[in-house]
Amino acid sequence: MSGAALGIEIVFVFFLALIILHRYGDFKKQHRLVIVATLLAWYLCFLIVFILPLDVTTTIYNRCKLAVNSSPSESSISNGSDTPAAPRNRECFKPWSYIPPGIMPVFWRVVYWTSQFLTWILLPFMQSYARSGGFSITGKIKTALIENAIYYGTYLLIFGAFLIYVAVNPNFSLEWNQLQTIGIAAANTWGLFLLVLLLGYGLVEIPRSHWNGAKKGYLLMKTYFKAAKLMTEKADAEENLEDIMEEVRKVNESIKYNHPLRKCVDTILKKCPTEYQERMGRNMDDYEDFEERPNAYPTEKSLVKLHKQVIYSVQKHCRTQVQWRILLEQAFYLEDVAKNEASATRQFVHTFQPQEPENKVIQYLYTPTAEWYWECLLRPWFHRILAIVLATFSIIVVWSECTFFSTNPVLSFFAGFIQLAEKTYNYFYIEMACFFTIFFLSICVYSTVFRIRVFNYYYLASHHQTDAYSLLFSGMLFCRLTPPLCLNFLGLTHMDSSISHQNTEPTAYTSIMGSMKVLSFIADGFYIYYPMLVVILCIATYFSLGTRCLNLLGFQQFMGDNEMTSDLIDEGKELIRREKRRRQRQEEGENRRREWKERYGNNREDSARNRNVQADQKESSFTETNTNRFSSKYTRANGRNERDRIELLQDAEPLDFNADTVTEDPLDSDSGRYQPGGRYLSMSRSRIFDDV
Repeated sequence: MSGAALGIEIVFVFFLALIILHRYGDFKKQHRLVIVATLLAWYLCFLIVFILPLDVTTTIYNRCKLAVNSSPSESSISNGSDTPAAPRNRECFKPWSYIPPGIMPVFWRVVYWTSQFLTWILLPFMQSYARSGGFSITGKIKTALIENAIYYGTYLLIFGAFLIYVAVNPNFSLEWNQLQTIGIAAANTWGLFLLVLLLGYGLVEIPRSHWNGAKKGYLLMKTYFKAAKLMTEKADAEENLEDIMEEVRKVNESIKYNHPLRKCVDTILKKCPTEYQERMGRNMDDYEDFEERPNAYPTEKSLVKLHKQVIYSVQKHCRTQVQWRILLEQAFYLEDVAKNEASATRQFVHTFQPQEPENKVIQYLYTPTAEWYWECLLRPWFHRILAIVLATFSIIVVWSECTFFSTNPVLSFFAGFIQLAEKTYNYFYIEMACFFTIFFLSICVYSTVFRIRVFNYYYLASHHQTDAYSLLFSGMLFCRLTPPLCLNFLGLTHMDSSISHQNTEPTAYTSIMGSMKVLSFIADGFYIYYPMLVVILCIATYFSLGTRCLNLLGFQQFMGDNEMTSDLIDEGKELIRREKRRRQRQEEGENRRREWKERYGNNREDSARNRNVQADQKESSFTETNTNRFSSKYTRANGRNERDRIELLQDAEPLDFNADTVTEDPLDSDSGRYQPGGRYLSMSRSRIFDDV
């Protein structure tokens, strides 16, 4: 099994990162380089989290072998008073996930430096490149370099400050390993600063979200609130798209096919929605419109800016449309849950059938009765129990973050768990304890990354609605947060020798990071005392201080004791009710069409068959046609009357005078104009000549 666990986890983590990326990104529309770079960044970060427990168990086994092979005095000196020494007459048991020596250092070196190259050099450049509106590769590269000049200059300034500090200090000499350690310390310092902020929010918000999810009506009220805000954002996106498309139309009409900038205009048109492309294509002429006034042609710089605006507005419009449809389905389902809670039959009844057919296996197992028991009875209790478990983990993490620097006595819960399992060399327990600890820390941090929204520049939207800029930015955050997160985890478990102050064999991950003693004020000060601020952040999150500050600044947030929140809930409830009524009318109209088609479809076929028979009789015998002229004429008239009556009943739907738009009228034609005389004039003509 040597190295088998490492290979299995490498493959598993790759597919995990691919599945999560597929949920947020769009593999068909987005550039392949963006998908590959984001996938690589996510994959390396998830890989560090999953492989680190194997590194811990391998390190404990190596410490056991050193303790067995060394003398008792050397063992006690090297291990310290708190670390158990293995007896000389006892052989250490090799863990099932043991990794041979020499593999982990190379593995961590490749993973770490690749992730750092991505987050500090490649991904920022690709962000500017993806957001650029240039029409050529050279133009996009030039724009990306200009935008990142200040970005890279800041990094050089910070690194130069650390370099000057080491050069001035006479106790240190500048060597390559020390320069490497300074760069790692600078990156980890920035990452730890952001890590504590995100961790403090996630430790409180994740348990509270599950606890509030168990409350009756809470999720429905929050969905109404989201609907009101999303409708405002959707209207703004539609208005912005209309304005941008109007500018594109003017540019399209001013720059003809013989203009040198026509290729740029065609590139912009390809990024526009299909209906706008067809509309602009119909109004396009091949000749130059010569007028007395001179034409003011746009410059290439203005077209680059317009191209960038088109990409952004189209993506925002598509995202809001998809999010609105998903939010409607969620609101309808939550309303069904509220209605079915008082059901006496204990069978879940849906107001609308799902648009996509479900799997037959799921339909067989997840019956309406099972759905009622889960949604109305078991799910609230499941969320309450899960919230209590997560809150317990959060309290343990907060306590350990404030006391992990104490090695005698050991106050960190996670360090106590690991040392207790190390006495019996229970490697499976050690791996599970390490995995659940670092997994919970990662969930608290990563979930905050997926939740935060920096205006409209950074927003991870599910269902393939995340733009390239946000995907690359998330990859940057993951690569910067994961290394300090793992160092913080090793500090909580006292596996980091700089924290435990023990002369023991370090983990392979710690050996790659180097000794932080080069910068003593960071190793002995910032890394130890800064994580204690997580207590203040947890208190601020518990009392929703950030949410209240955003409300004061004008960014409306969901708060139960706020008047503006109540108004938005009422507005969202009305929007959901209006959409629900519109969908009910649509389904009723489809049901009526289906019923009339099933009832009168045979009559239409019979009338068509009679017309064909009469036509054959006319061709075969002129005399028989004259004899049966009146009967065939009345047969055609009756068939036409029957057909007109069926078509009227198929197309007619009840009108709703509270509807938002006039285009929902079923009597509207495809061109958008209503012609009241068309069909009725044809009916009147047939009735006029019936008696002739």
